[in-house]
Amino acid sequence: MNQSRPTEQTKSRPNGYRVFFYAFGLVILAAGLMMTTRSDMGSAPLISIPLAVSMIFGGKFGDHVLILYLAFAIIEYLIKWSKFKAYDLLQIPLSIVFTRVINLIAAHLPTAVNLPMQLIYLIVGIILTGIGASMSVNARIIPNPADGLVQAISDRTGKSMGTCKNVTDISCVVVAFVIGMVFAGHPIGIGVGTICAMLFIGRVVWFYNKLFYEKTAKLSGLM
Repeated sequence: MNQSRPTEQTKSRPNGYRVFFYAFGLVILAAGLMMTTRSDMGSAPLISIPLAVSMIFGGKFGDHVLILYLAFAIIEYLIKWSKFKAYDLLQIPLSIVFTRVINLIAAHLPTAVNLPMQLIYLIVGIILTGIGASMSVNARIIPNPADGLVQAISDRTGKSMGTCKNVTDISCVVVAFVIGMVFAGHPIGIGVGTICAMLFIGRVVWFYNKLFYEKTAKLSGLM
């Protein structure tokens, strides 16, 4: 999704539609991530680490996501170094707000208790995650640290964002797997839902953009 990369021209003049798509997209993204997690079939790859940590050591899931996002922001800074802009620091307050939304949704969303409910949670969660990611990223306002890190890796290596996203996802799953094995003796928070998220969230993003990218971009003043 190279179209998601913000430019100096588009960063500074968000209109009402653009702000709406961005904010609403973040809420949908948070809901999608939590539905996938509460399916009890595994989390989305990028949040598999905080899920494993929260399940092993306790604490609010959103707080652990915040720690991960701050780590992503630091890594992004190290990769960009002299190219890191003051604007990029806005990812930190964004992370705080976004993870508070995750905690709010987590407090009211029950865990799936049977297979049909698990499948519904997983399918809806993947769809919402793809749509939410598309809406918020396409608005080109402030990237969340996960997207910012993927973009930084892409810029540094010259590899496509899709490839860098896959590498980042796999790395998070491997780290979560190691954490589970070391501290619990078995994988924690990784399951068929994690694999499904890796396979299908990108497809949802592609399908959403095919149907709605031009329409929303025109409303947002980006085209």
